[in-house]
Amino acid sequence: MSELQKDNISTPQQVKQNRSGSASFILIAALSLLLVAAAYCGYRFRALAYERKHIKEDYSLSNNITFGIFSVDRWGDKISAVVDRRVKGFNLNKSQKADMQQEVEKQLHGMVNKAVAEFTRPQKGLGAKLKKLAFNTFVDVKEIHALVPSFSRTIVTKVTSPKSLKKLKSVAVGKLNELEAQTYDLSDQTISSVEHNIYQKYKVNNATAFDKVVNSKLKQIKGLSYQYAIGMTACIIIALLLWLMLRRRVDSEVTLFVISLLFAFILLAVGVSSPIIEVDARIHTLEFALLGEKLVFTNQVLFFQSQSILGIIGTLIEQPKPDAVLVGILLMLFVVILPLLRLIARGLQVSCTELLGNSKFIRFLAFDLGKWDMADVMVVGIAMTYIGLNGILKSQLSGLNIDTEALKVVTINNSALQLGFFIFVAYVAYNIILSSILKRIDEQNGPCN
Repeated sequence: MSELQKDNISTPQQVKQNRSGSASFILIAALSLLLVAAAYCGYRFRALAYERKHIKEDYSLSNNITFGIFSVDRWGDKISAVVDRRVKGFNLNKSQKADMQQEVEKQLHGMVNKAVAEFTRPQKGLGAKLKKLAFNTFVDVKEIHALVPSFSRTIVTKVTSPKSLKKLKSVAVGKLNELEAQTYDLSDQTISSVEHNIYQKYKVNNATAFDKVVNSKLKQIKGLSYQYAIGMTACIIIALLLWLMLRRRVDSEVTLFVISLLFAFILLAVGVSSPIIEVDARIHTLEFALLGEKLVFTNQVLFFQSQSILGIIGTLIEQPKPDAVLVGILLMLFVVILPLLRLIARGLQVSCTELLGNSKFIRFLAFDLGKWDMADVMVVGIAMTYIGLNGILKSQLSGLNIDTEALKVVTINNSALQLGFFIFVAYVAYNIILSSILKRIDEQNGPCN
């Protein structure tokens, strides 16, 4: 057979190999781009999650119940404002003036009767008897009583004149301010300092503007967080589908599996470091009726806490109790360290590296350590904790709800699982898929030699 014939025979095989190599390169390049996109989405998602957490922490500090309902200064300010408005807006209508005149007449008649009784009572001394005689001779009691209505009108007119009312209001406001100055709990300076720093941070001047800015930022962050979370999971799903559909047409299964492990690492890193649960209990509104007006407190935060898995572990380790520290260490080991070691071991096992690929320890980490990987148990634990905690909060907050004419209290429970929890759930599900793929690869290729 000539050399030309041999070349013609080998050409189809070379073409097939070239096509397979090109397909592998294109697939690896596509997966690499998806990996970079997923990493960027994960980074931005985590950054937005912590930005949201910090905003809500600032809001909960500014609206903390300690600086609101539990502050004597706040109550003093609100009560003073109501009384001040009532005093400054005080005016008498015709009916009230008539009632006042009747009361003045009654008092004047009583005073006249008392004076007459004093003079006309039996006297013992000569001087006293002369005074009684003079009184009976020159004083007409009926005439005095007849003058009482005109006296009362004059008194009421004088007292209710704008000048007199202004003086009375000034005296009342002065006494009110004096009383307010004597009633304090030394929290006003702290409140002012906290509000000044927070308002300066968000470039606002009052509580209304602060609420508006916070709500706007939180709404924007929520939308972006959903976009990045969906983008990250979409990249991983697309990568997985591409690999599953084209794995038989390419000969770089090991490289593709390693890239898939990197996707899993992104999910794990974002899942354990992003907030997974948020506890937010607050008094939505408190209305207290006073002098026909309502003293209103809104969005008084009773408790706020937002934690990631790493944050929970850190909190436990920082506790002075040894049992809490032990639980924190165990969570760190079984939820973070072991899953990470398993990802690394799977990569080494499937690549069959000369140094570690055939190690029994690596194979143990890759295949047999799954029973100690508690990531899936952590998912169930977080869900059960949320359900139990949410039920307790609803029960306790419902006991604070009051609806009467004098007092109305409405509580609200804004506790919720955060997107970080669902990212962690996605990691657990993706990890199960990788485990089945690794078993198939191991059965197909056999153990490393």
